[in-house]
Amino acid sequence: MIALMAALPTNAELAEQFDLLADLLELEGAESFRVLAYRRAATRMRETSGSIAQLALDGKAKELQGIGKTIEEKIVQVVDTGTIEALAKRRATVPEGVVHFMRLPGLGPKTAARIWRELGVTTIDELKEAAEAQRLRGLAGLGAKSEEKILKALAFKASNPDEGRRLLGEGLPAVLAVVSVLRDHPAAVHVSEAGSVRRRKETFKDLDVVATATDPSELTSYLTKLNWVTDVVAHGDTKATVLSNDGLRFDLRVVPAESYGNLLQHFTGSKEHNVAMREDAVRRGLSISEYGVTTVETGEVFRTEDEDALYEFLGYQPIPPELRENCGELEAARRGELPTLLELGDVRGDMHTHTHWSADGKSTLEEMVAAAAARGYEYYAITDHSHYLREGKLARQLEEIEALRERYPSMHILAGVEANIRSSGEVDVPEDELSRLDWVVASVHQAPENRPTERVLEAMENPYVDVIGHLTGRRIRTRGPRDVDVERVIERALELGVFLEVNGQPDRLDLRDVHARAAKEAGLKLVLDSDAHEVRSQAYVELAVAQARRGWLTKDDVVNTRTWKQLQKLRRRKP
Repeated sequence: MIALMAALPTNAELAEQFDLLADLLELEGAESFRVLAYRRAATRMRETSGSIAQLALDGKAKELQGIGKTIEEKIVQVVDTGTIEALAKRRATVPEGVVHFMRLPGLGPKTAARIWRELGVTTIDELKEAAEAQRLRGLAGLGAKSEEKILKALAFKASNPDEGRRLLGEGLPAVLAVVSVLRDHPAAVHVSEAGSVRRRKETFKDLDVVATATDPSELTSYLTKLNWVTDVVAHGDTKATVLSNDGLRFDLRVVPAESYGNLLQHFTGSKEHNVAMREDAVRRGLSISEYGVTTVETGEVFRTEDEDALYEFLGYQPIPPELRENCGELEAARRGELPTLLELGDVRGDMHTHTHWSADGKSTLEEMVAAAAARGYEYYAITDHSHYLREGKLARQLEEIEALRERYPSMHILAGVEANIRSSGEVDVPEDELSRLDWVVASVHQAPENRPTERVLEAMENPYVDVIGHLTGRRIRTRGPRDVDVERVIERALELGVFLEVNGQPDRLDLRDVHARAAKEAGLKLVLDSDAHEVRSQAYVELAVAQARRGWLTKDDVVNTRTWKQLQKLRRRKP
């Protein structure tokens, strides 16, 4: 069974081909609906747990939303020949490097095609040379600033520590699902995720699982036989490494029960955290290994199944996984001064979400509200993009919201907007419209490098702005943060009574953990939200909570842990 599955392309491999086909079609200037169809199909492939290739062979892939008969046929082509026929034809005519141009911030398909066709630039290295030689500014629509942006993007790509890693939002649900499945096995005793994902770092390489079992070989064997496993990289009595159909790598290690706490701590803490803890132990006459703590003078070894007991034996408060980065947590734990971190259950409402009223929203307003109510929220803010709510559309949306309020009387449905902050520092929604809204998020989307700090400071002067969205504008793995003076923004936000958000979108997680901690230490309250554009993305609030915990935030540091009445008292007075 495993060998058969391994012969089929993974969902991630299929999605990559359809995304590439969409890229090449964009370069050709193909109709947007064709490009969008392939991109949506690729997204569906990544989100599907079973083998898409097998479904296509069985004639069932077309039953999935976003995958019709034509796309199913192309999937079968990949199974039979290794590639989509239409993709193979286009790859023969378009240099591979040109596709990479499109993935740089600010370089769309039309510009990428012109750079290639008019300048003969076909590789990233040649693009860098052309920008440095100021050759790009000779093309209509490109100038010195464009060259500067391209060089900055290339420098970020070259130095990006997350290159080759995947987003926490991709791996966390998967590893938690695997942990749950393994816990249900009769041989399992303890099972936990470990590594960087347990610390909720923004990106990861592999997904680590640590377990104890009455029969370790039974548990490792069980993992290798799960139906989503496409390849068994390694398998022994106490270890197994497998690949999933969406390209995720899972490493299971079954450890001795008496040392489970020691090993879980070892495989969770960052290298820096573990080294600092070992150095501190040496000064106290102790020697730490992953299997136990040895008192050097007597040779006694402390082993434990309980991770918290290990920290307590070493003289620390138990340290939450998210804090194990050697950023002061050991000293605070020694003094007994670690904060009681925010929990997901503390969040009473989601304050930044979108619907089909935004062009990039995938779920209707009613679907989003129903899902929010099912989550038990006390309040929920609808904040569609302002530029999609012009020409009377905002008024029509307010009517729809009012009708839904009657259907969901137990939840405060907040009428809001995500307004764009213009280069001038003004928000792009008239004040008479802002005055009708319950909640206003203001964010930079266009010309992000233009006065990045000043325009945010100026936007906060608008009395209707409640919160600044995704302050630094970063996109993890693809775009670095803007050069925003975060300290100045925090200081002014405190003066004006404006909040900053921790945005839970997997490729944003903006504010960063260090900035969230800086805001906390300055006394500024933060807002956590999902920035969801469809129902399933409402779960991104869990990533926002994880980011907040990495920033040492407590329940009191977050405004939407309060009732709506309490939250309103924290806001500045409106005119």
